[in-house]
Amino acid sequence: MKTGIIGLPQVGKTSLFKILTKAKIDEHGRSNPREAHIGVARVPDERLEKLSALYSPKKTTFASVEYVDVAAIGQEALKETAYLTNLRSVDALIHVLRVFEDEAIPHQGPIDPLRDAKNVEFDMMLSDLQQVEKRIERVEKDLKKARTGDLEREHALLLRSKESLEKEIPLRELEMTPEERKLIRGFMFLSQKPILYALNVSESATLGADLEVAVSRYKLEPIAQRPNAGATAICGKVEAELAEMDDAEAADFLLSYGLHESGLVRLIRKSYELLGLISFFTAGEDECRAWTVPIGAKAPQAAGVIHTDLEHHFIRAETIRWDHLLDAGSEAAARAKGTLRLEGKEYIVHDGDVLHIRHSG
Repeated sequence: MKTGIIGLPQVGKTSLFKILTKAKIDEHGRSNPREAHIGVARVPDERLEKLSALYSPKKTTFASVEYVDVAAIGQEALKETAYLTNLRSVDALIHVLRVFEDEAIPHQGPIDPLRDAKNVEFDMMLSDLQQVEKRIERVEKDLKKARTGDLEREHALLLRSKESLEKEIPLRELEMTPEERKLIRGFMFLSQKPILYALNVSESATLGADLEVAVSRYKLEPIAQRPNAGATAICGKVEAELAEMDDAEAADFLLSYGLHESGLVRLIRKSYELLGLISFFTAGEDECRAWTVPIGAKAPQAAGVIHTDLEHHFIRAETIRWDHLLDAGSEAAARAKGTLRLEGKEYIVHDGDVLHIRHSG
């Protein structure tokens, strides 16, 4: 699952990508101005750390999110095939919005993150509308040759999509059945992707409080509270400094700003949630590990994430909530208390479950 990082020029988008993924790239030296950079960030998880402390395994493996840094977005960029291909390949978007003041970094006109968010959203909807209209023309020609149920369903959905876009309502807000989503999945519409707005604020002595109120201060709540959207705030300058520190230094540095965790931790967590993902754990002396599955995944699907053979030969899942396991102190104690239980093929995995798969393979 990929999350694309987008933004207008000079918002700190590529700097954020480098801090997130620890990628070594030259922000100003893209050999191709539309080249995309790809990196992976670890999903911080205190639950896994506590499980690891209980088991003292040889290895601890966190879940991860793949990020794609594309060049600055705009109407001209969205007309280019290579740029569109990179952007359409992602599953969700983080839109970095500039709030920080810095005379050394130019900005056209007054800083207004709500205006920028709406302008970029409009450009993406316009790109989708052009794609929808072209497809409608093709489908209507095909319907004249032969009317099929699939074509008629696609045509009806495209007309609904066109109506939504013409009303400037992004496709992520259009209600669709699972079958309808499958029907137009191949188009990879930009405005259908879940979006997280990330306000990049200025450094200040009251940074902790500033981050807490940033979304409401800059009037982003109306768009952040819409379906499949969200918002958070970071300070890119502070995050860059934190990236150079060890854990102890970083903790002291955060406390000096009234913060208990990095803005990037919240950003990664929110982008993970935005993708509709949860984590379950496997725990033992060899490894404690977080695994990623979609919300609503059943136990055999979770087993398949660990290894495909486990899904094919699945019998039962021995499961317990991570905190119940910690409270018990061991699997044996949890089993004696009855909090470690067996679940079958229809069991829906919950965020924070610790699973042990029983199989016939």
